[in-house]
Amino acid sequence: MKFQLSWLREYLDTDASVDEIATTLNAIGIEVEGIENPAAILSSFRIARVIEAVQHPNADRLRALRVDAGDGREYSVVCGAPNARTGLVGVVAMPGAYIPGTDVTLKVGEIRGVKSEAMMLSKREMGLGDDHSGIVELPEDAPIGTRYVDYAGLDDPVIEIKVTPNRGDALAIRGVARDLAAAGLGTLKPWSPPTVAGVYETPLQWRIEDPRACTWVLGRAIRKVKNGPSPQWLQDRLTGIGLRPISALVDVTNWFTFALGRPLHVFDVAKVKGATLSMRMAREGEELQALNGKTYALSPEDGIIADAAGPEALGGIIGGEPSGCDETTTEVFIECALFDPVRIALSGRRHGVFTDARARFERGVDQALLPAALDAATAMIIELCGGEPSTVSEAGSEPLWRREATLRFERLTGLGGLMVPPHEAEGRLERLGFTVTARGSDRITVAVPPWRNDVAAHIVLDQDPKLDPERARIAAEGCAAVEAECDLVEEVLRLGGLDAVPSVSLPVASPVPPPSLDAKQVRSILARRVLAARGLQDCVTYGFLETRIAAMFGETPEALHLENPIASDLDQMRPTPLASLAMAAAQNAARGFADVALAEVGGGYRDTSPAGQLAMACGVRSGASPLNWASPARPVDALDAKGDVMAVLEALGVPLAALQVTADAPGHYHPGRSGVVRQGPKTVIAQFGQLHPRLCAALDVPAGAVGFEIFLDAIPEPKRRKKPAPELSALQPVRRDFAFLVDADAPAEKLLRAIAAAERTLISDVVLFDRYAGERLPEGKVSLAVQVTLQPRDRTLTDAEIEAVAAKIVAAAAKSVGATLRG
Repeated sequence: MKFQLSWLREYLDTDASVDEIATTLNAIGIEVEGIENPAAILSSFRIARVIEAVQHPNADRLRALRVDAGDGREYSVVCGAPNARTGLVGVVAMPGAYIPGTDVTLKVGEIRGVKSEAMMLSKREMGLGDDHSGIVELPEDAPIGTRYVDYAGLDDPVIEIKVTPNRGDALAIRGVARDLAAAGLGTLKPWSPPTVAGVYETPLQWRIEDPRACTWVLGRAIRKVKNGPSPQWLQDRLTGIGLRPISALVDVTNWFTFALGRPLHVFDVAKVKGATLSMRMAREGEELQALNGKTYALSPEDGIIADAAGPEALGGIIGGEPSGCDETTTEVFIECALFDPVRIALSGRRHGVFTDARARFERGVDQALLPAALDAATAMIIELCGGEPSTVSEAGSEPLWRREATLRFERLTGLGGLMVPPHEAEGRLERLGFTVTARGSDRITVAVPPWRNDVAAHIVLDQDPKLDPERARIAAEGCAAVEAECDLVEEVLRLGGLDAVPSVSLPVASPVPPPSLDAKQVRSILARRVLAARGLQDCVTYGFLETRIAAMFGETPEALHLENPIASDLDQMRPTPLASLAMAAAQNAARGFADVALAEVGGGYRDTSPAGQLAMACGVRSGASPLNWASPARPVDALDAKGDVMAVLEALGVPLAALQVTADAPGHYHPGRSGVVRQGPKTVIAQFGQLHPRLCAALDVPAGAVGFEIFLDAIPEPKRRKKPAPELSALQPVRRDFAFLVDADAPAEKLLRAIAAAERTLISDVVLFDRYAGERLPEGKVSLAVQVTLQPRDRTLTDAEIEAVAAKIVAAAAKSVGATLRG
């Protein structure tokens, strides 16, 4: 919220500077977000007189001026304003001055052959309004050469504060003044509007059809009004805080919204259908044509103000255009009502309407201010627009807002850690508007003022339905007993300055802090590091993409379709991060970077349940391998992707010997150049391979690109076992090579497993080091060369023992894949 320093001083009697005010506001919990002074940007503008204005010799719509800026010399100015004339007194900008309305810095120039050394300014060019019909005209006795900001009284800093959701009273300038006065920075000025008596019967009556829409509403008509522009002081107030003046009737309601935190609305009586305005819930199919030019489809959960023809306002949020006031309005009806904060917030959020009225109603407004606010608004409208008031129409009743809270003085030390004398604590609360109703040696009981909806408020949060009833009752009673006192402790402590409250460390539960990351987070971080170490660039991409593209990588259930996407081509939650990486690879290739290696640890989505949101580590490689002096570059292949997968799984503690690779990868992989990594027959922990050629063609991904997907949630936690010291044999290992003839489609992995199991006590390692297919081999056969390492433990192996193991290896190979030893 913004307000000028002079507006604040209308309610606060203080000589404090703007810096002192800002410091105090921050100290008492009202954060100052910024301070702007219009005088700073307008300080170079001076009052000047036009000595002579003649027609420009080379332009019909321009005039050549001689201007006196009060510095003893004349300036030549070329001006296109229709009101530029001899003798006019206005505002001039000299060379080098910044013009805020047009965002330019003025320079000496020449226009159609005539020198222009300065610029006569309009209000819009000075950033003081929208009027650009001509240059500013000042009275003839305005002092030439004087700074315009001094003459116009614009040296008025604008303070912007950030208000927390519980402090609806701080969205009123008078509320801010009250807090400053309570903190000792001046005195709050009294405010007591005059009582206005009606001289004729009100033409409109209120009716509350549904208390959910409104609990209490007052209204009054004023006839014979003359609506028009607001007086300059009111326009300056609104313009200074960033609002656009509209008309006197509308500007009055905006003034009350900011000055007193009391939103109002005005209806043109002649435009209201019927003699009754109803507070009710909207009906199916009803719409509201709002004052912002938009039309809103209402729901039965929206509270509205309606006449005989239908909705006229979204109660407490925005008014309707059909009954809005304009220059033809001669009789106006003022609405002053109370609305449910929660319903206001939900309706505003549902329709995406953010207004100053909504901001105040959803935080809670002064529940007893309605009669006084209506009288004050009536008096101001009559003062500005003339007219005579009607009687007051009322529906509902003042809510039961009165409540009390008790403060035990020892709680200031126990909860806040600060010793505050009892008389000082009592004085601070009284300066905030609390009234002492009972006083004891160790405590006081105070009545809460109607503008503090956050203190001793009734807690309406729902408890867990699974909670034991007795425990729920005790918790509710404890909450009611503690909350109000905590509110008072906070009020007393903050008025002394939040910096004065001592900092206290939280109690330490254990000398050794618990882990800050859970197992899932650790896996994600480790996977990201491993992939980066293997040369893949870490990426962060959107979790959604175009439905057409998502369908190429998996299912696209309707439940994962976005109702309000940030872009039309980002309307579906992605089934896998691989899709986003493939698109990134295509974009790199389109820009001349075909050789890329990208990785991401992110989410893949199957459904809306927690189990359907998968944590995945994915990667894409395209183009050729990096250049290296030891080996030539080569196109990437599926084994590169498999290597990435196995490196990550090994780092995560997965026993690679227990894994199986099957050839049933999903459809976005090449059917003959891909695989699925399983831990057991059912648990899929990764899949990899060359991307399908059709997919590459559709997305413009370089042909031959490979990718992988690791399902981090499917990887079990490694068992925490106490590892014994490694058993290192003193004997030399024995290595034997075998070449087997196998069917071309036989899995090499199956052969290696069979050999390793042939003699587990001696075989320590099995490595496939060659694959040959070609001449001198039977058709449909390939040769797989395997090196087997035998590690004796207690004695050196004899030739007979080695030959016996070799026989077992050959037999196991023949049994598993039908392999025969190649001669």
